[in-house]
Amino acid sequence: MGSEISLILIVVGGVIAFFLLLYLLPVNLWFTAQLSNVRISLLNLVLMRLRRVPPALVSNAMIISSKAGLRISSNEIETHYLAGGNVNKVIKALISADKANIPLDFKLATAIDLAGRDVFDAVQLSVNPNVINTPPVAAVAKDGIQLIAKARVTVRANINQLVGGAGEETILARVGEGIVSTIGSALNHKEVLESPDRISKTVLSKGLDSGTAFEILSIDIADINIGENVGAKLQTDQAEADLKVANARAEERRAMAVATEQEMRAKAQEARAKVIEAESQVPLAMAEAFRSGNLGIMDYYKMQNIQADTDMRSSISKPTSGDKGKS
Repeated sequence: MGSEISLILIVVGGVIAFFLLLYLLPVNLWFTAQLSNVRISLLNLVLMRLRRVPPALVSNAMIISSKAGLRISSNEIETHYLAGGNVNKVIKALISADKANIPLDFKLATAIDLAGRDVFDAVQLSVNPNVINTPPVAAVAKDGIQLIAKARVTVRANINQLVGGAGEETILARVGEGIVSTIGSALNHKEVLESPDRISKTVLSKGLDSGTAFEILSIDIADINIGENVGAKLQTDQAEADLKVANARAEERRAMAVATEQEMRAKAQEARAKVIEAESQVPLAMAEAFRSGNLGIMDYYKMQNIQADTDMRSSISKPTSGDKGKS
């Protein structure tokens, strides 16, 4: 019984050791590589396992690139994998670029991949240009008429500028700026409506793809419409503002006039008060004249007659309310 258990343990241990040996010595990968005319040593495959690099990934990448006529070493593939790159996309991109006669080497492809861009999509974009539709761009000609334009920008990837180059947002912003500048320099909106290609030619001549990851192939004006009469609107707003300023100044002058009138009334009241005060001193002066003998009784009656005569003449000279109604 004990010998049987020992035999079973030996067999199980042998099987485990066999599979462990196959894991450490990927003979099948080495044999497949040899059949594909890819020179890679079995020791190198074992060392990849120890460096935590999938030997199958490196072996398959070398086989695919070799069949496509590319010469890439295992060290280059390992380095890119350990740097966090996508080996499969880089190999596919290199094969596509080679077939399309696009100059792309392994160093540039890995740099693009490590920069966070999809290098395979970039190669496809170089082969098949992409069309970018701009949002509506509003601009005002010199005659004050607003025009709203939409453009279609045909671009393809610039492989050499993918690392550090600006994206689609920059292209759209620059094209929009060019459209606004072209429309704004037109003497009137009719010139732009008659020849929309003037916008395309002007924008293309500015080299808007400089410093970007794309190359602009063409700019086509897809639609252009007339917007508001901005010039007339601005003039109307200016007229309303001027009217408000004039009303404010008129109100200021009216307030000053009212204040002046109130001041003059106050002065008139003050003058009347002084007259009344002076008249109140007359009886006192007459009494003093009587006491001092400077004014006799006959002089007083004579003065009263003169005052009565003056009052009568004043009443005759002033028309009554009834006479005013008749007139």
